[in-house]
Amino acid sequence: MTTKTVNTPPKESTFETYVSCQDHLVSGEKFNLLLDDNLDLLMTSPKPKEEDLGKYYESEAYISHTDAKKSLVDVAYQLVKNYTLKKKLKLINSFNTERVKVLDLGCGTGDFLKICSDNKWEVSGVEPNEKARALALSKCTNSTASFFETIEDLKKEENVFLSFDIITMWHVLEHVPNLDETIFNLKKLLKPEGVLIIAVPNFKSFDADYYKQFWAAYDVPRHLWHFSQTAIRRLFFFQSMEVVKTLPMKFDSFYVSLLSEKHKNKKNNFLKAFWIGLRSNLKAKKTKEYSSLIYIIKNTKNWLQ
Repeated sequence: MTTKTVNTPPKESTFETYVSCQDHLVSGEKFNLLLDDNLDLLMTSPKPKEEDLGKYYESEAYISHTDAKKSLVDVAYQLVKNYTLKKKLKLINSFNTERVKVLDLGCGTGDFLKICSDNKWEVSGVEPNEKARALALSKCTNSTASFFETIEDLKKEENVFLSFDIITMWHVLEHVPNLDETIFNLKKLLKPEGVLIIAVPNFKSFDADYYKQFWAAYDVPRHLWHFSQTAIRRLFFFQSMEVVKTLPMKFDSFYVSLLSEKHKNKKNNFLKAFWIGLRSNLKAKKTKEYSSLIYIIKNTKNWLQ
């Protein structure tokens, strides 16, 4: 006899300021990161109103919405991106050799979906930014790719969503205004035997601890949530989903350290950034607390029974 897991509500959370930091990209405004001690999750405060979030992305320096190669940092980002795209494709191919439906939430300028489409996946993307979405569409013109502005646009009818074999969120979950609702919808969008792949920064990493308020991956207020491994496991557990594997994103420590050096010292310092990034990865070999982590998440077996 199989006993279903009953997900009981967590104890009441308490909140205290973990660190205070600044928007270095657009506004210069200051924000506090509040620690939810129950979830081990940081929350950006004050949280901008949903209708005001767009203005914090209005910068040509916001690289995930462009294909810019204007600076050395841009060039480094694009070079690493081209390498990691192949690694991401290899990862999703390992779960399904039939090349069926993949959904990329927050698909940006569409490079991941393009490489998936070129390798016989049926691709869909969600991207709120109109310019980025247009770039993504222009890259996938020879396929059956479909692009949407919001998750709500994926509904076939009221409360009935399209379903996918693989859903990916590459550094996107930290941006969503409604975290619980998003995770609830991910459950609806994922086929019962499907795989959810989520990549997010890890505020428990060495580089986060080293740079503190200057750590670029806090990226307030565009990043509304800041995750630990505990937070991810607990948030998805409450929706009867399980983290089955965790993978490192080793390049992130170098790129994030490079941006963090600029935040802290107002100039690029490639050697120092490389050293901190390397130290972060070396320490993470023991602690498993890499600068960014990929979580492989599936529906729990109890939920399927």
